[in-house]
Formats: sequence, structure tokens, C-alpha cells
Amino acid sequence: MFQGEMATWRYSAMPTATEAVSPRNAVARFADFGRGRNGGSRRGIKADQLVLMSKWQLRPMKRSFSVKNVSSEHQQKVKDPVTQQEESLAHFDTFPPDASSIASSIKHHAEFTPLFSPEKFELPKAFFATAQSVRDALIINWNATYKCYERSNAKQAYYLSMEFLQGRALLNAIGNLRLTGAYAEALNKLGHNLEKIAAQEPDAALGNGGLGRLASCFLDSLATLNYPAWGYGLRYKYGLFKQRITKDGQEEVAEDWLEMSNPWEIVRNDVTYPIKFYGKVLTDSDGKKHWIGGEDIKAVAYDVPIPGYETRTTISLRLWSTKAPSGDFDLSVFNSGKHTQAAESLYNAEKICYVLYPGDESLEGKTLRLKQQFTLCSASLQDIIARFERRSGTKVNWKEFPEKVAVQMNDTHPTLCIPELMRILMDVKGLSWNEAWNITQRTMAYTNHTVLPEALEKWSLELMQKLLPRHVDIIEMIDHELIRTIVSEYGTADSNLLEKKLKQMRILENVELPAEFSDLLVKPKKSPVAVSTDVPGETEEEEDEEQIEPTVGKSKSVKAIQGKKKKIPEPVPEPPKLVRMANLCVVGGHAVNGVAAIHSEIVKDEVFNDFFQLWPEKFQNKTNGVTPRRWIHFCNPDLSKIITSWTGSEDWVLNTEKLSELRKFADNEDLQAQWRAAKRSNRLKVASLIKEKTGYIVSPDSLFDIQVKRIHEYKRQLLNILGIVYRYKMMKEMSASERKKKFVPRVCIFGGKAFATYVQAKRIVKFITDVGAVVNNDPEIGDLLKVIFVPDYNVSVAELLIPASELSQHISTAGMEASGTSNMKFAMNGCILIGTLDGANVEIRQEVGEDNFFLFGARANEIAGLRKERAKGKFVPDPRFEEVKKFVRSGVFGSSSYDEMLGSLEGNEGFGRADYFLVGKDFPSYIDCQAEVDEAYKDQKRWTRMSIMNTAGSYNFSSDRTIHEYARDIWNIKPVELP
Repeated sequence: MFQGEMATWRYSAMPTATEAVSPRNAVARFADFGRGRNGGSRRGIKADQLVLMSKWQLRPMKRSFSVKNVSSEHQQKVKDPVTQQEESLAHFDTFPPDASSIASSIKHHAEFTPLFSPEKFELPKAFFATAQSVRDALIINWNATYKCYERSNAKQAYYLSMEFLQGRALLNAIGNLRLTGAYAEALNKLGHNLEKIAAQEPDAALGNGGLGRLASCFLDSLATLNYPAWGYGLRYKYGLFKQRITKDGQEEVAEDWLEMSNPWEIVRNDVTYPIKFYGKVLTDSDGKKHWIGGEDIKAVAYDVPIPGYETRTTISLRLWSTKAPSGDFDLSVFNSGKHTQAAESLYNAEKICYVLYPGDESLEGKTLRLKQQFTLCSASLQDIIARFERRSGTKVNWKEFPEKVAVQMNDTHPTLCIPELMRILMDVKGLSWNEAWNITQRTMAYTNHTVLPEALEKWSLELMQKLLPRHVDIIEMIDHELIRTIVSEYGTADSNLLEKKLKQMRILENVELPAEFSDLLVKPKKSPVAVSTDVPGETEEEEDEEQIEPTVGKSKSVKAIQGKKKKIPEPVPEPPKLVRMANLCVVGGHAVNGVAAIHSEIVKDEVFNDFFQLWPEKFQNKTNGVTPRRWIHFCNPDLSKIITSWTGSEDWVLNTEKLSELRKFADNEDLQAQWRAAKRSNRLKVASLIKEKTGYIVSPDSLFDIQVKRIHEYKRQLLNILGIVYRYKMMKEMSASERKKKFVPRVCIFGGKAFATYVQAKRIVKFITDVGAVVNNDPEIGDLLKVIFVPDYNVSVAELLIPASELSQHISTAGMEASGTSNMKFAMNGCILIGTLDGANVEIRQEVGEDNFFLFGARANEIAGLRKERAKGKFVPDPRFEEVKKFVRSGVFGSSSYDEMLGSLEGNEGFGRADYFLVGKDFPSYIDCQAEVDEAYKDQKRWTRMSIMNTAGSYNFSSDRTIHEYARDIWNIKPVELP
């Protein structure tokens, strides 16, 4: 049993036959006590390997066991409940978890774990009772997993991420337990449908996009592959936001996913850690640092079980919530009538976990974000260290810490793990700087997810100094050590080279060099001779005259006087002092990885080139992957059955290499007919979703063309919608027969959220919906073209859209998308991609075949040159691009002004202009490529073959492969199978 586990459980031995079928005592706990997988072999969990144990006792217990919490008493010896269960199995009356016993379990929870009134058994109540029944099955394996890890003391990986985009858990959990059919039958017995019950579950609002979805896929693979691992995140009460689409575009409202509680989580009230902000740092007589005073809050653990597929291993996602001690509520102030003031400290603590990515335009917003990041890092590290100490027993050898612990920082949000681990090791555990630094570097690893400069986090040094004074001390020391390393490596002979390296590589930006190095970059003063020869023919007087301010409205005599005076230059504001979090990640860890082959090369050649030259051994590639369980097996059952039938087994769910066997059947007419039928069945589901969400009616016999991503200029939803506008314009200029001959019917579907403060992205959302409002109601066009924006895109919506998709757009500006994971999900489900050579598109195209991928656009190595040409005024837009902009400005899509949106595509320079993302440059290539799509789709045999080849070629993009690589190359962990 692991930290803060469930309250005491008692199981009665040998229930009588009457008791076994009683509605009250037949409910129960499912546990798989079958043997784990040995080596590479796998054994599925069969029904007769699951033990159903009666919870409800009608007579005295013959045997029981208790589970105690161990987090608060680290050295406490805990009796082994798993061993006791296994030893006493012979005394239990076991039977398979059939539909009747599951139905009894659900009824038990409806009555005895109530969250609703007892009168009715309607859908919400039925969902919670069903989820609690499933959770019972998970808890036994969950506890057994961590008891096994406690005993083996194997090295464990910890994945820290600000986002975990889990999606709904019910179908995934019963699918991994291989109980989908049994639960469906049980619910039918109770008058309910499994699909409708599952639809009651809200998506967990713990993430936004690919970063969080990747983290969730990784947890699924870690559990499935039996790796000892744990995820850490924050428990956001209101998520990012719930998106509503109105006539004015996107509106944001708070998520309500926790409004009716979360049946999967277990609060660990005894697993809490102190988190400190502000205060000051004191140094005692022996040089030891003490961080005192300030604001103190508590982080409380909420655990969510993550079951593996066909294995007993069930790992944990630990989410932190924040609160203030009850003593911080000032009762006397409250009773004096100052109610808000009395509860201020409670609110300040709780709001840390209110919202994912709170707006950071204000100082308050920036402070809140930094508090979030530090809370994640500090609480997680305190928890990890407590576990390490407990497992080490009476003799803690800190040198072994990196041999037992691997911490993966998912992007730069968890960067504060580096100074926080240093602080704990030095200030709390008493280690020296060198010892702590060696341990920290060997423990930490960093995944880079972006090449966008604005996404490489930089924090105000002033803000961090105020909020985390001890950590700034440590960061300054790390920066100092880095400077020493740079000087040692490059010497002082070439001061220009040294200055360049320091400017690029230092952690502290715009901060003076420490005194030790202050004279390294002192340049000789210019002599008078040097000044006089700066620019031939230009005198100092001429320079002064050029700087004279305009004097409109002043008398001639005043102008003359001012012309003779030198202008007093305005003081140049000092650049802000910043902490570069990405640089700190690179310096403070032992590994840095990109997430696609092309991205990792950009990381080495551009983003961190100076570091790569210094430490080439740190840099790796780990191409992303997605779990085939959720993203095809469970969400696309029709296609899954076809794949199983043609490959001969379900082995492909765990060994995706088996998908490649579909290649030899790609031209088989029977397979193609089945494939098309499965696709159409999925399109029917999406047509129903679209009608429910938007009111629009679409034809399931159209080509479903989908782009679902976070709304961002570099992802180029604007290119997509302008291409649709061009298509619409062309259609309007043709006769009905010409339109039908040239174009295939299309439903163009968008989905994704624009950050609340990202004005241009919100303009694009509004423009898409405006175009849809016109096109979808044009009787001349009919079903030939529909434009749909699905509101509040999330995992559950994706699980419907992706299986139905036939064309998916991954059209970011080349070199700007790190990897992408939705492209992998679409390909896995037999969708053909149209895209640029960006991110994982490059590798997907290689695997599925060039003939099965629609490629367009400039290449990554051309982008910088194209921008320079634009700046010089050499770019000549394609006439069709100019036609589209003119068509938009004509007012055909309403009275809204799109000048600011379209203005970003015009001009040659200036912030927010000059088409930085090359929409105009790639537009002609894009619409030509879309014409190729139309021609290919008309040949359904060819199109279906391309679809099959995409699924067959997607085998390498399983997150199982990615996790094996992380485990081998970065974490150095081995699978641990339960006994």
C-alpha cells in the first residue's frame, strides 16, 4: 500500500451461497490476481482471473486486513496486504465478474456511496455508481502496484507536467480491464446504455492541447509496459475555459468539471506539504541558508489511478490542490464585519489551482503563474524525496538518489525543480553545493516542445527575487558556474566570441557579470582618431542636425536657435533583467530531447546550438507517439475489428508493428469495402454531433476535412479558411454542373480554443464562423461545401472526429511545429494528411509513403530567406491570394471588419504585419494541392488504398515506442511486473 492510501478495508472469507448473490453483499471489489507478463510475453486478463470479493458482511469476519497510511511515518513498517491476499486466496469464494455481479456492484454504490438522492436512478447517478464500481476494481491493483514498488525499491520515473489532457476515464478503464462487454450488459440489466452513461462524464479540465495529451498518452504507455512511474500535475478547479461560439466569436466561461465531484480521484488528506512564497533568506554563522517568513500554504494530494492494458500495473497521477491552514482564517476580523479581509489568505492559496494558464498581462497574473509552477515543483519534489527516504530505510545515501529517481520536465513549466531540489538538498538535508549539484544534474531531464521564441519562458528576475528569494540565490550561483565553464571552454583571447557565447548561453539575461568576471569584456576606449573616421563624409555636426526634432508651429528665429543646439538624447531604458528557464533546464539536467526528428535538429542547430557545441552528449530525439488503446482500439471499434480480422489477432493493440501487415491487403476489394463502411458509420456519428452542437445538417457522404488544434497563427487555420473562401468564390462563379464536375462535396470542420488574451487568434475564430454562416445557408452550394466550427473542442469530441476523418490538415509554417500528435492519431485511423514538412509530418510521410500524403509549402530551411526577401519588398503575391482578400473585404461574409486580420498578411515589415507565418507565400501551393485532393477522392479505390496505407504506416507512432526509448536512453528504468 502506498502513501496516504485508502482507509481500512475488510473482506469476509468464504461467503455463503446466499450471501454471494445478495444485492447487498454481492457487490464488490474486482482484483486480478493472475500472474503478470514475463519477459516479452503477454497474458490477457481473463474473466476467471478476476476475483470478486464480498464487501458487505452479514456475519463476523473470519479474516481481515488493514491498510495504514505510510506517508506521515516514513519508517513505519506496513503489513503486506498483497501477500496476505495471495496467501488467503484459497479461502475466498471466487467467481468471474459477470454482468449480474457487476450490476449488483453498481446498485450497491448507488445506495451506499451516494452523491444523489435515493428516489431515482437516472443517468448522472448511474454514471457515478458505475465509475465507483470500476474504481473498486482499479484500487486493488493500484495498491498492489505500489506495494510492489515499495518492496523492490526499483528506480522510478516522475513525469512533471502543467497539463494532463486525460479525457473521459470510464470507457478507457473498463477497456483496459477487458470488462467493456460485461459492463454494457450489466447496465442494460439496470435499464441503461453504456454509451449514454459514458457520455455523462465530463472531460477532466487539466490541459489544453498536445502537451497535455502527450503526457496522458505517456502515462497510459508507462502503465501498460509495467514501468515504475508516476505523473505529477495540478488539480485545476476551472480548467482553461469552456468555449462558447456566439455571433461575436469565442466567449470563455469557467469549466464545471468538478461541480459534481470526480469519482476517479482519491484525496490524500494526510499527504500534504508546505509551500512558501516571499520571505527572506538569512545566513547563520556556519554559512547555512534559511528561508524564513513570507506566505505559507499547503499542497494537498489528489490521486487518480492510471490502469495499464492487459496488466495488473496501475500507476498514479498525483494532482496537487492548494489551501491555507485553517488558522489563517482570521475569525476576529470576520466577526468585525470585514469578511473578505478575514478570508484573504485562504483565497490567495486556493486561487493558485483555479485556472490553467491564467492571463499574465498583469503583474498579478504573472505572479499567479509563477506560483503555480513553483507549487508543482516543490510539492512533487518533497513527495519524491519523502518516498526515497522511506524506501532507503534507516541509512539514506543521497548519492543513490539519481539511481532511484528520474525527473522529466515536460517543457519549461517545471524548471523550478532544479533550484528547488538544490535548496532541499543543501538547506534541509545538509549537502554541499557540489554534492547537490551533481545529484540534481543526474536526476533532471528536459523535453523541449517549441522553437517559438515567445514560448521559451523568461521570467522577470525582479518578480522571482521577490517571490522566491532563495531560488534566485541558487540560480545566480548556477549562472556563475556556467560563466566559469564558458570562460574555461572558450578562453579570453577572443573577447567578441566570449561576449557572444555569454550573451546566448547565460541563464540571467541583461544582468551584469559577477565581479569575478567583470573585467573580461572591458573594451578599449576609442581614440579621437577612431571617432573621426567612423563614416566617410559624415561629420559630427551633420549627425546632430539629423537628430533635431520637428519644429512645426515655432517661429523662424526659434528654429534657427534650435538648429545650432545639440539635441539632448532621451535616456535609453534599461532592458529588463530576466531568468531564461530553457537555458536553466539545459544546464541543470543531463538530457535534452526534441520531440520529432526535424525538431531535434532545429534544437541542436538553432535553438540551443551554443549548448550543443559545449555538451553534444546531452541532446537526443524522442519522436512523440500516441496510445493505440484510446486513439484507435477504444474510440474506433468498427475499424479495430477490421484490423483484428485482417491481421489475425488483437496483438496490434500492444505491438503496433502488426499494423504494417495491412499493406499486403491494401488493394483487396473486400477489405476496402469494409474499410469504407466503417468510415461512413463514423461520419454518421459526427453528422449527429454537428447537428447537436451547431444546428447545421451535413451529408455523411461528403469528404470530411478536419483541422482541430489550438488556434494559433503558426498553425495557420487562417490559410485553411482562406483556401475555403477561394473554393467558395470559385463555386459561385460556376454553373451548377461545372461545380459538381470540378469539386467533390466537403464538410470542412474546425475545432480548437484561442487563448483568451490572444486577439488575432480570436479574430480567426470569428472569421471561420462568419464564413460558415454564409456558406452553410447558400442554397446554390448546398451539400457541396459546409464550414463547421465545433465549439469547446476536447478529447471526447476528438474521439468522434478523428475516426470519421478522411483528410486532416497539419499545415503549420515549416520549422515551427515541434512535432504534433494529432497528425499521428489521424494517420492511425486511416486519415490522409495534407501538410508541410514540419514536425512529425516528415516522419509520417516517410512511413506511410509519399504517394499517400499531400505535401505543399516552403521547406524549413527556406523560411528565414523568404522572410528576408519579404522585408526587402521582393515578395510578389499570387493573384489568387489577392482575389481572396478582396473578396473577403467586399462584405460577402458580413459587416465585420477583417482589416486587422488581413493586415497581418500585408506590408513588408512591422509588428503584426509582413505575413510572418508565410500564409501568402504558401497559398498557391496549398490550393493546388487541394485540387489534387479532389481528384484523388473521386477515385474511391485509390483513396481507400491511401487510407489503409496510412493506418499501416502509423505503427511507429505509438507512445509505447516512445516510452521504451525514454526508459532506455534517459531514465534508465526497467519494467517491474507484479508478482
